[in-house]
Amino acid sequence: MTKPSEQEALIYLMVIMSASDRNMRDSELARIGAIIRTLPVFTGFDQARTLDVARQCQRLLQDEGGFEGVLSAIREALSIELRETAYALAVDVAAVDLSVGAEETRILDLVKDRFKLDPLAVAAIERAASIRHRIG
Repeated sequence: MTKPSEQEALIYLMVIMSASDRNMRDSELARIGAIIRTLPVFTGFDQARTLDVARQCQRLLQDEGGFEGVLSAIREALSIELRETAYALAVDVAAVDLSVGAEETRILDLVKDRFKLDPLAVAAIERAASIRHRIG
């Protein structure tokens, strides 16, 4: 598997989160698009490539290494600091539809374990997402 760029790795993780329940909702796809358009980490990324990168991720998930292989590639592509960013983006995609299902929770647990994230950082990221996505 070719090592993805940092930006591609972040997109891969967001795609995995969106597809985790086998239903990529419009709200999740819109959130991914908004993240790519607005966050500094995506400065210089050709937004026209987003769909191609998402399809590439889907193909890689079907290959021999599957989910584990893609998750390892994401981890290797990201600096330690961007692993926290990746987790935050994954949480944001999971929370956008105002409910985080069992599959999404399972993937988030795998990501925080595999990326060896600081539990305090994880708690802060999750709390901030719940506050941002409150409706009342």
